Amino acid sequence: MFGFLTIPNELVYDVLQHPYVQRLNRIRQLGLSYLVYPGAMHSRFGHSLGAMHLMQEAVYSLRQKGVTITEEEETGAMIAILLHDVGHGPFSHVLEHTIVDGVTHEDISLLMMERINEDLAKKQPSKDGKPLDIAIAIFKNEYPKHFLHQLISSQLDVDRMDYLCRDSFFTGVQEGRVASERLLKMLDVRDDRLVVQVKGIYSVEKFLVARRLMYWQVYLHKTSVAAEQHLIKILSRAKEIARGATNCQLSIINSQLFCSPALHYFLYQPISLSDFALYSEALDQYALLDDNDVLCAIKAWISSGDKVLSALSRSFIDRSLFRGELLEKPLTDEEKQALNKLYAEALGVSEEEAHYFWSEHISTSNTYSEKADTIDILYSDGSVRDIAHASEILDLAALTRKPTKRYLFKYRLQS
Repeated sequence: MFGFLTIPNELVYDVLQHPYVQRLNRIRQLGLSYLVYPGAMHSRFGHSLGAMHLMQEAVYSLRQKGVTITEEEETGAMIAILLHDVGHGPFSHVLEHTIVDGVTHEDISLLMMERINEDLAKKQPSKDGKPLDIAIAIFKNEYPKHFLHQLISSQLDVDRMDYLCRDSFFTGVQEGRVASERLLKMLDVRDDRLVVQVKGIYSVEKFLVARRLMYWQVYLHKTSVAAEQHLIKILSRAKEIARGATNCQLSIINSQLFCSPALHYFLYQPISLSDFALYSEALDQYALLDDNDVLCAIKAWISSGDKVLSALSRSFIDRSLFRGELLEKPLTDEEKQALNKLYAEALGVSEEEAHYFWSEHISTSNTYSEKADTIDILYSDGSVRDIAHASEILDLAALTRKPTKRYLFKYRLQS
């Protein structure tokens, strides 16, 4: 993607070598999108490295314009972006609220950053605080220089610049390519906020268009979302069996589901954010989870004595994924009951169990939000305008509108 990357110092190298970071090699960046785009096998680790490289380039560009960034701040910003996704679970966003309820990957990322900070502090003791203190402060937007946080998390950050270029490259969807090098060279800082010089406005416009196209063409592709809903149903059923739900056969409940120790930990007991306290067993077990745990378990569940879990697992492994159709309006209660009855009769399961074979889902994405950290354009007279008002090409209403698509995803019955 970007050629040779430079690791600037021993601290960044030690962070890269930490098991929490190396785990990202075993998590696909685009979740299940490889089922639509076979080339999309790249990992979260590659994305994190690429984003770190772009952060290094951004810092260099800002220094060329007279913006003061110390060596410690540069290292902190690079580590913050390197670790921004470290808390992602298997298949990235797909299982974020399935394996662990009500806990976001940002929550776990911060906990992991704090654990890495403790680990490295033991290796490199210092009187000036722990080695990742600046990185964590930047990540949490608690560092005095707000623009450093914007480089990590805003509507024009190095995270988005990397994943748009990277995901476009590996999927072959050329519409996602953005001019990241030019965007970085056009960055500046005014009043502690990132701005883009006016001569870079066209690159910003292309960036926003590319983001919109990539969301609907790749990230929210109907078949990708169908696969995600299919996988979520599998894990939800496995959790019900593991936790002794009343609609599961007693013989199935009493027999242990095949899975790795880490996956077993989360299937067989509810885990909340409070359980992820620093040094808790929950964080240790989560750090052992990756895509391989889930795929290996699903292959074994094909032979499960539970009809629901077996059928869903078999069809997923065989890529007979849920079939999606657009809905003009929400399903009525009568339509939901009809679906349950259809699958109950066709598959020999109860109507209570039949809901695992279909899913009503809404996909939504907005290209730009005026309420978030705006993308500000710097003019030659020193004035600054939001891109939503500065652009002569992009329509404000279309840019800020949040389109939605409602789908019905259904298990494929054999004819």
